[in-house]
Amino acid sequence: MDVPLWLALLAVGVLGVKLIRPPWWLVAVLLLGGYLLADSLLTPVIDTAINK
Repeated sequence: MDVPLWLALLAVGVLGVKLIRPPWWLVAVLLLGGYLLADSLLTPVIDTAINK
């Protein structure tokens, strides 16, 4: 069964917010920080650290 990555991340995110109930500002900071890091100069460094 092939599930798109965006759907799997959405499901995990919704379950995490419902079960753990983090503060809204923490969710916003993580989403914004991830979005900004994905399109920054640090992208090659992060990519090599993840794909080692």
